[in-house]
Amino acid sequence: MTRPFTPSKAPPEALLHAVRDALPEVATNWHALDGGRTNRVWQAGAIVVKLFTPDAESPLFPNDPQAEALALIALANTGLAPRLRASGRLSGGDWLAYDYLPGQIFAGDPADVARTLGRLHRLSPPPGLRLAPDWTDQAEAIAEACSGALPAHPPRVPARKIACFLHGDAVPGNIIGTGRAPMLIDWQCPAQGDPAEDLAAYLSPAMQWLYRGKPLTADECHRFLAAYPDPDTVAHYRAAAALLHWRIAAHCLWKAERGADDYRTALHLELSAL
Repeated sequence: MTRPFTPSKAPPEALLHAVRDALPEVATNWHALDGGRTNRVWQAGAIVVKLFTPDAESPLFPNDPQAEALALIALANTGLAPRLRASGRLSGGDWLAYDYLPGQIFAGDPADVARTLGRLHRLSPPPGLRLAPDWTDQAEAIAEACSGALPAHPPRVPARKIACFLHGDAVPGNIIGTGRAPMLIDWQCPAQGDPAEDLAAYLSPAMQWLYRGKPLTADECHRFLAAYPDPDTVAHYRAAAALLHWRIAAHCLWKAERGADDYRTALHLELSAL
C-alpha cells in the first residue's frame, strides 16, 4: 500500500484492515485530510474515514461517534450530509466511513448556508439524539472550569422548548461548498433543540476566524439572517446573541487554557461581539 504521509498521520494498521473488511472496494491509497481539530481523518478514493480520538470532546462540543452515525443515517438522501458507508470500533477508538464530498470549506454567500440550515431544522430529529443543554447553565459551567476571568455574563435567555434537528457544530469548517447547495460534515455533536444554537455557531467571530481566517462582515451577517427561513428563530437569536457569544467565549477560554493558543485570538474576537 502507498503511504504518502508521516508516521504521525498514517492510519493505524488495525484501521486499514477494519475498513478494508467492511468495504472491500475502498482505495488503497489513503491521505490525511487537514482541517479537523478533534479527530483523525483520511480520504481513501471516494471514501472518508474518520478515527475518533477518545476523550477529545469539549464541554461545548461533544464527540460522539454513535450520534454521528445516527445523524448520517437519518439524513441519507437529503442532500444535507454525506452518506454513511460503514462504522466500527477498535481499541484505539471508533471509526466511521462515509462518502467523500469534493469541495472546499464554503466561502460563498452566507445566505446559502442559512437556507441549508433552515432545511435541516425543518426535519424531525431521529430518536436518541441528545437534548441541547440550557445555554446559560452550560456557559456558566464552562467558565467555572477555567482559571481565567470573563466579563459578567449577559442576562439569561432560555432556549425555546422546541426539538429541531441541530447540527450542533455548524462552524465554517464543517460546511462544504460542492458546487450546489452547501453540505454539512462532521456530525459528532448533533442534538435536538432550539435552532438559534446553530445560527450562533456559524455567526461566531471566533469560529469564522479559526476556520475561515476572518469574521463575517456586518453585511454578511445581515444576509445570513435575512435568508434564514424562520423569522421567529432569527428574532430569538437576536434576543440571545449576547449570551450565545459569551458562551462561545467561555469555550475559547477553556480551549486556550488547555494549550490551543489560536483560541486566545478567537476569544478576543468573540468578546468584541459583546
